[in-house]
Amino acid sequence: MQHYNFSKVTEIFLLGFQNLQSFNLCFFLLLLIIFCVSVCGNLLIILVVSSSRSLHSPMYFFLTQLSFTDILLSTTIVPNTLHIVLYEGSPVSFIACLTQYYFFSASEALECLVLTVMSYDRYQAICNPLHYTMVMDLTFCVRAILLCWLVILATMLMIYLTVSRLDFCGPNIIDHFFCDLEPLLELSCSDTFAMKLETFFLVIFLAICPVIVIIVSYVYIIFTILKIPSVTGRQKTFSTCSAHLSVVSLYYGSLIITYVFPRKISIYMFPSQENVKKILSLFYTVITPLLNPIIYSLSNREIKQALKSNVRNMSGAFRFSWFLEVSLFTVKHT
Repeated sequence: MQHYNFSKVTEIFLLGFQNLQSFNLCFFLLLLIIFCVSVCGNLLIILVVSSSRSLHSPMYFFLTQLSFTDILLSTTIVPNTLHIVLYEGSPVSFIACLTQYYFFSASEALECLVLTVMSYDRYQAICNPLHYTMVMDLTFCVRAILLCWLVILATMLMIYLTVSRLDFCGPNIIDHFFCDLEPLLELSCSDTFAMKLETFFLVIFLAICPVIVIIVSYVYIIFTILKIPSVTGRQKTFSTCSAHLSVVSLYYGSLIITYVFPRKISIYMFPSQENVKKILSLFYTVITPLLNPIIYSLSNREIKQALKSNVRNMSGAFRFSWFLEVSLFTVKHT
């Protein structure tokens, strides 16, 4: 029997962005601003939808779930990325790296499923409007989201446990700004074929199948919209799903180019493939959570009206409390 003396990896060094040089501080401030704006924007959408009775509908319920997923994704990736950018690389423990990958992959897969449920909601609203309230009731919406959470947490836990059982013998350097599965498996000295096969089927189940459902839903939606006789009616109907379609295109576009684009073609088109992957990864981990609340708030009249109403109510409450304090002060000193 042969014995192999492998030095077990207990710490991983993330290189981050090594070519920034003197732009580290500017990039750090930019990421920090984007992080704060994206978290505040998604929190604002959750608060506006929760406090406005007119927005208590399935579409906006799923929108709050999308915003929560974006917050989870941002808080999983950006804080550690800020540390990496500021110090030009950062060591993380192996357990912390696996934990970051677990929450990153869970939030990414959950966003895929939430976008799929949102497309089904738009399909029912446009193609079956008479049965919409009966099909998309509160019970169905809550069960759909709970099922998405259970499926994602269980499948990602299975991946987490499988990766944790692999042997990692070095090197311990990852040329990325967060712990992704592919660079992690490159550090393993175990046979990763079963792991890659398991991941392949999970990608088909959690990413490819949802995008097929979204495409089929929008094919039916487009055919239904084209049957509307008036141009105004077609525009009004399409506007109800334009924001969702924009978010789906941005999100899946960056994911497909990063993970599905053929490696040889990518190298042919982009000589520095790792830098391109980092830029694309920045897009769907940092930029997309920022764009989602902007797209939905700017293109949705009901959200803008609810936001204005909440601002008026808050300003009115502030003026009333100020008037009450002044009145009490006046009565007390007369």
